[in-house]
Amino acid sequence: MKKSFNVLLLFTAMIVSASAFAQQAKPRVSPADSISREIKNTNIDIHYSSPSVKERKIWGGLVPYDKVWRAGANEATTFETDKDITVQGKLLPAGKYSFFLIPKEKMKWTAIFNKQPKQWGAFKYNESEDQLRIDVKPKKLRHHQEKLVYHITPGSFSVEWEKVAVPIKINVN
Repeated sequence: MKKSFNVLLLFTAMIVSASAFAQQAKPRVSPADSISREIKNTNIDIHYSSPSVKERKIWGGLVPYDKVWRAGANEATTFETDKDITVQGKLLPAGKYSFFLIPKEKMKWTAIFNKQPKQWGAFKYNESEDQLRIDVKPKKLRHHQEKLVYHITPGSFSVEWEKVAVPIKINVN
């Protein structure tokens, strides 16, 4: 009887453990991704979650116009530089920032570097914490970009998703 009880207890513990492990190992629908680049001894890191289009209307649909968007999924996208840089000609001090965009239907978009890097989405976004706001002009992509991606080049970084690219000029000294 005691041996049967111990076997039953062990079996129950294994099922509970396996169930907990399966829940933890479940992949996110919009997986975390990042890109890093060193430009003239300056390190730039962008961390984001990469959603897919999945046949949805993105701009003006899933991502509404004229509202602050986390520029990815899940946690707010972060942009980090270990030295001062200029973004679209304006100073961005070294640091880690949350990065947001405000998409517009027919004019330039707004790119935002906010001093609070640890945010879930844009739900607690506070404009008074903005380090830098700049106007950026989106471009139409020639190809369909299913998964949201970021790129860093020596003179810019960009986010691309669906049929839109948002290039942002950067300069490091």
